[in-house]
Amino acid sequence: MYNVYNFLKGRLTVVRLCLLAAVLILVGIGIATIYSVGHPAEPSPATEIGNLGNLWKMQVKYTVVAIFGFIAVNLVNYRRFGAVSYWIYAFVLLLLGLLLLGRYVVDIPFVPEINGTHRWIKFRIAGRDLPAVQPSELCKLVYILALAWYLRYRSNYRNFSALIGPFALTLLPMVLILLEPDLGTVMLMMPVFFTMLFVAGAKVKHLLIIVLMALAVSPLLWHKMKPYQRTRISSVLLQNSWVREKAEQHPTLGRILVGRKFSIKQWMNDWGYHLIRSKYAVASGGINRGKGYGFRQGPFIKYNFLPERHNDFIFAMIAHQWGFWGCLGLLGLYVIIVVCGLEIAVNNTDPFGRLVAVGIVATFTVEVVVNVSMTLGLMPITGLTLPLVSYGGSSLLVSMASVGLLNNVGRCRPFSVAPKT
Repeated sequence: MYNVYNFLKGRLTVVRLCLLAAVLILVGIGIATIYSVGHPAEPSPATEIGNLGNLWKMQVKYTVVAIFGFIAVNLVNYRRFGAVSYWIYAFVLLLLGLLLLGRYVVDIPFVPEINGTHRWIKFRIAGRDLPAVQPSELCKLVYILALAWYLRYRSNYRNFSALIGPFALTLLPMVLILLEPDLGTVMLMMPVFFTMLFVAGAKVKHLLIIVLMALAVSPLLWHKMKPYQRTRISSVLLQNSWVREKAEQHPTLGRILVGRKFSIKQWMNDWGYHLIRSKYAVASGGINRGKGYGFRQGPFIKYNFLPERHNDFIFAMIAHQWGFWGCLGLLGLYVIIVVCGLEIAVNNTDPFGRLVAVGIVATFTVEVVVNVSMTLGLMPITGLTLPLVSYGGSSLLVSMASVGLLNNVGRCRPFSVAPKT
């Protein structure tokens, strides 16, 4: 019988223990924050918590499942996942195609429309809803495995024509996910793709050509975007009062920015509502010399001033309760994960293992940077969650499985066909 403690054995023990400690602390912070938004320390009749009171219990259940996922990916050598990565990748593409089938072709009962999107597969058995599965979340990890397996050979990326293969592996799921629509995951995949190509040894001039090609077609993509998608991206500019005034005074500029006639009043009450409230929540955490209001304290905990404060905007709630120092500590835990992941990548001579580790590190880095930046108004609001902290079963499971793969790569002996020079 397999000993569940085997995942602690092997190489780089100290590095992997630091990695696991940081991950568990982040998960604990997430559960505590989700609990706090549903259980204010001083509730009043005017307190609006909705259904947030029980979400922390669901997050605990998701954590248990995610831990099993962490252990599961350590049951075998990580290279076996590479051997079947194309098959898993194809299965995820089928799931993404199923979502689009339910959105555009025929009504499918287990592909519900939620907030105008079709991102989840949700079954109902015996009158009870099962946890929803988000294929785009699964795609993050499966994509890294498939791309790393493809790039493990030098001939697959050194010539410009050879980049057609990895581009196909990247663009196909990106298009399917964009049509759901899910802008956040799409924004995540391209930086991960470039990072893995660069580490694999692709020529910089080829990467620059690709960037220039992307810039050349960006006006066409912008033209095809729906108004709400444009609004999310242009919200970074529309925070400036001068830009808002010009957009309202000049209808052409307004249509370019948001795809329709721009209204400052509608911006304040609708399009920019989340962003404005998120920035207020973060700024309010600076009281008491940067220590915040304290656990379960503060107006943004007590009242429903900020929707999705348990999910996409959970960083704002952490800043609101714990201030600057709490945010610094949180980001420090992510730095530990990145440093440990890079240490694991550097100490593995197997191209596949090294690329998997780099891809996972890049994913965590981009997710954290994008989520925190959108909370602060520095990047568009994309719906990308804060890994290991935000509420959600699919996101937590994939994040823990990713950490499990990092642990697997770190503990296994590096693959080699000759003595190390």
